[in-house]
Amino acid sequence: MKKIVTTIAIACLTLTTAFAQKSRHTEALAQYVYPENVTARPDNLVYLPDGTSYAMLSEDGRRIVAYDIKTGKETSTLFDVSTAREVKLDAIDGFTISDNASKILVWCNSKPIYRRSSTAVHYVYECRSRLLRPLSANHSRQRSPIFSPDGRMVAFVAEDNNIYIYKWDYKTEVAVTTDGKINEVINGVPDWTYEEEFATTCSMAWAPDNLGFCYLKYNESHVPMYSFPLYEGSCNPQKQYALYPGAFTYKYPVAGERNSTVSLHSYDIETRKTKDIDLPWAEAEYIPRIAYTPSEDMLMVAVLNRNQNQLHFYAVNPKSTIAKSIYHEESKAWIDPLTYENFHIGTDGFTVISAKSGYNQLYKYSFAGAMVKQLTSGNTDVTDYYGSDAKGCHYYQAASPTPMDRTIYKIDAKGAISPVSKTAGTSSATFSPSCEYFVQSFSDVDTPPVFSLCNSQGKQLRVLEDNGEYKTRYSSVAKKEFFTFQSDGNTLNGFMIKPEGFSPSKKYPVIMYQYSGPGSQEVLNIWRMDWYYYFAKQGYLIVCVDGRGTGGRGRAFSDAVYCDLGHYETIDQINAARYVGSLPYADASRIGIFGWSYGGYETLMAASAENAPYAAAVAVAPVTDWRYYDTVYAERYMLTPQQNEDGYRTSAPINRAGSLKCPLLIMHGTADDNVHLLNTMQYVSALQAAGCLCDMWLFPNMNHSIMGCNARTMVYAKMLDYFNKTLK
Repeated sequence: MKKIVTTIAIACLTLTTAFAQKSRHTEALAQYVYPENVTARPDNLVYLPDGTSYAMLSEDGRRIVAYDIKTGKETSTLFDVSTAREVKLDAIDGFTISDNASKILVWCNSKPIYRRSSTAVHYVYECRSRLLRPLSANHSRQRSPIFSPDGRMVAFVAEDNNIYIYKWDYKTEVAVTTDGKINEVINGVPDWTYEEEFATTCSMAWAPDNLGFCYLKYNESHVPMYSFPLYEGSCNPQKQYALYPGAFTYKYPVAGERNSTVSLHSYDIETRKTKDIDLPWAEAEYIPRIAYTPSEDMLMVAVLNRNQNQLHFYAVNPKSTIAKSIYHEESKAWIDPLTYENFHIGTDGFTVISAKSGYNQLYKYSFAGAMVKQLTSGNTDVTDYYGSDAKGCHYYQAASPTPMDRTIYKIDAKGAISPVSKTAGTSSATFSPSCEYFVQSFSDVDTPPVFSLCNSQGKQLRVLEDNGEYKTRYSSVAKKEFFTFQSDGNTLNGFMIKPEGFSPSKKYPVIMYQYSGPGSQEVLNIWRMDWYYYFAKQGYLIVCVDGRGTGGRGRAFSDAVYCDLGHYETIDQINAARYVGSLPYADASRIGIFGWSYGGYETLMAASAENAPYAAAVAVAPVTDWRYYDTVYAERYMLTPQQNEDGYRTSAPINRAGSLKCPLLIMHGTADDNVHLLNTMQYVSALQAAGCLCDMWLFPNMNHSIMGCNARTMVYAKMLDYFNKTLK
């Protein structure tokens, strides 16, 4: 052991003796990473209630224009900043249209909060009169505003964490809650953990009759506070911190600690009375979703226990506060988030994606909780559900015909299933409310996304965006090639990108890229322009393998990692490296491994394994101990540290830092609110204690994504420089 540590230390000392210099690759690399690698897409297309048209925001942000779905011709201007009355704006950032299209909510001056959330200055526009009014006269910024079904009211959350309802007819604003307080009580919008791990930004719902309103309250007063420093920096400098750093402070429950206490409430619009709704389940811990059925007397509430291996859907009467479980599911591991995040409420029941058969399949239930029909079956995972039409046809996406593809399917009223998209590559859809039309996104490894408007039969009406110019820009890149190999008796999928000017008689250095997180997939028949194409131009063989735990292949494959993160993933990544090293054109002595976030975690796990075959490793924003990460994600796959002490110990890279087998570069943003810099600092401290060195580069004031001011390019420029020193 001592000999290995000494060897690594010497290697690290050699690598760190370098002077500051501008990478010669920075400018060329920039076009392969965010934001220059982003494709064009019709992001702001909104279907209109008439079912025959849609609306889009003009490129200059000054007009909202309606178009005919079939012809694509402009039919009317719904909003124009130059003709709006009372308030004059230069441009808007986005819009939402009420259910009856009588009003439009527009906003500008958006400011991000976390990954998905933001605040903005909102205005309500009445289409008939062209009146434009501020959403609030008392609160300068708002978040998560939602129209009442009749469009006459808007509920929103102000910066004081309270819910308010703006009433257009009376120009009044009513406070629904008054107990909101920063870092203590949040009404109507989720706390950090819910937003990040349950993918939600709004916890409010209007009753269909406009007379009722339900919301969730998050009491996080007992959740431990987390704080990290803010500096002046050079990317969007914060001058107030020029001499003394500031701090960002928020509530973040790490594994095993207390979560926010979440409660459900109903509010009567006419009486302005609030009722507390108790759910009859002692183990209830999380409420990831609430949504009304077509009846104002039934709110559906998704509820999980803390271990996230049991799920109830409750039918709640907001007036009587009576709650009844109409759906219950248990898992030997964890309930797939698709089940409670993507359940669909129809006119006569609800549809869920459940993995209770071993694969994600579609099931339809009545509102009484009786299963009406199992819509799909077999050994293929359903990956999304889009809805049903008036003819009784259902539309969904599945990992078919291979786990690396995504195809859109239709189930007719008789149960016959047929594809309505190409069956090779990746297709996804945004359906109109009636499911008569959908915008299809299609791409494969050789084709950037093409966005088309189609009818429900899959017939293309026209192309909205073909990214033709974009495709030409990258026409010279090497091709992705898929392959499979065996690891511990499991067939694993992978792709490789061969170096520019590839010759089978040469041996090339290898960079193994992976993410490896539960349910994720990197090996897909999809277009993804990224850093690895540029690295291939620099003479590297790029390889990516999805090991056990990843998605699209049923629960037995994903559940292998339950309560034992990092174990089977490491076995599979090392076996992948040895397989690639056996290829005649790969140099087994020059294999590097890289990953970001969970991929950074797995990079550290693999690079410190006893039989690690790597010559270098690069980890960006890695988790180094699941005890440092949030409750919902860590406990979903590991249970709590109190329940799984040995699992947390053996799954932590920090506990094997002294066994690191190769030179390491670790990078992190100092303002990462997701995977805190604490992870890297504690890991580096463990390396120091073990007498081992590494290279480290920090990005001041950057979050988990490390974006802005060319920072993303610098991540990969630094990585390329590091691999050039260690693998060439």
